[in-house]
Formats: sequence, C-alpha cells, structure tokens
Amino acid sequence: MRKLQHKRRYLLVAGLIIVGAAVLVLAGRRFADHSNRLWQIVHEECVPGQERVGNPAPCAAVHIQDGVDRGYVVLKDLIGATQYLLLPTTFVSGIESPDLLLPNAPNYFGDAWGERGYVERAAQRALPRAAISLAVNSMLNRSQNHLHIHMDCMRLDVQATLQRLLAGIGDDWAVLPEPLVGHSYRARRILGEDLGSADPFLLLADGVPGARAAMGAQTLTVVGAQFAEGKPGFVVLNARADVGTGAFIRGEELQDHSCAAARE
Repeated sequence: MRKLQHKRRYLLVAGLIIVGAAVLVLAGRRFADHSNRLWQIVHEECVPGQERVGNPAPCAAVHIQDGVDRGYVVLKDLIGATQYLLLPTTFVSGIESPDLLLPNAPNYFGDAWGERGYVERAAQRALPRAAISLAVNSMLNRSQNHLHIHMDCMRLDVQATLQRLLAGIGDDWAVLPEPLVGHSYRARRILGEDLGSADPFLLLADGVPGARAAMGAQTLTVVGAQFAEGKPGFVVLNARADVGTGAFIRGEELQDHSCAAARE
C-alpha cells in the first residue's frame, strides 16, 4: 500500500514538473512572439495584404513602390490617440542595425516626417512644426525588435525649453545647457523644409564620438523647428542609455501621447 502511495505521489510530482516546464516553454514563446509582433504585422499582414488585394490593413498605409527593401508602412500605435509608427518593410532590428549606416540606405526619418499628416489628422488640426516629433528608443529600452519610429506630438514643456535654447543650437552636436525631462541631451540643427539628404542616423554615428560603435545604446529624436528669420528646420536630440548607471533614457520620453499641443 505504501509503495502504491509513493508511486502515485511520484507520478503526481513528475506530472507537475512536466506541466510547469511546458508552461515555461509556452511563456517563452509568447514573449519571443511579442518582441517580434511589429515585424509579424508588417511582414505577414500589411505587405501581403497590399500586394494581393491593395489593402494595407491593419496598417494605415504601405509604401513599396521602390521595392520592399526600401519601403515602409505606417501603423497606428495602440497607445495614444495621435501616435503612429513608421516601420521598414524589410527587417531592420533597430537603431543598432548596421544596415541603417550603409551608403544609400533609406532615410526613414525623412519618410516619417513626410507622413506626419497622420498625426495631424488624428489631432483634428494642423500642428506647428515644433509640436511634431519623431523618436527612436535604444535597444536597451524597447519592447520590439523591429525598427519603429514613434510619430507623435512633443511635450509642451520640452517645446518651451527648446524654444528658449533654439538660438544656441548650431550645426554641430553640443550638450544642451538645460535638461529635458530630467535628462541631459545633446542637440544639433538641420536647416530645410524636410530632411532631404540629412539622415539623423548617419549624423549621430558620424558626429558624436563613440556613437557608431555603440549605436544600440543611443536614443534619437527629431523635432520640427522654426529658426531665426523664419527658416524651417529641425532639432535632432540624442542621449545615451546606460544600464550601469541606471540611465534608462528613451527618446520617446520627450513625446506626449495625449497630444496636449492639439488643445493649445
């Protein structure tokens, strides 16, 4: 009788171990699937839908007229009423990808600025240049492993600080004299109505010492601006996330997913 009870207890424990292991495996798969979810949406839903029947859903738009290797999609983010994402139609892991620094690489920031109308339509009003921002987080502080540029409104307090510092922002990278959202940022300007040939990824890699070798730790945010004498342009902002010091800086922290600018 004791041997039978011992055997039953052994089988019960063994069964629980097997079930627990299966749960951990499934949980691991779900986590992996979650981190690749944006790529799955682009690769398995939006692009095939556009190619087969001309329907980009669940994306708002698919642009592959120059080929999938150079194309992008626009997707409404789940967070916020006005936040959209721009994602390449070819796989690009994130800001750390060497593909972004290749000669003749697509200027995804330039594409994102060209699609800012999605943010304005969601805001139900035209927005000034300084109210619109494009942000990429570092690989140390993101949930998705496919490059995505956050397109949304800028925080009003950040707008005010940048406007106050605008005259001192030049063509070379320099640390801002005031923090943004409690963090130190460096900044430089780009003049022009749009980004044209100015690719913020290359400007960061080639202009900030050590950045090219540690792109995965960088954050990058581009903000519309109006400089002296009415010259349109952009302020490009960069900070470095650092696990060692606990500086989990995200470029997205400068954005306002509630878009208070739309209510100004």
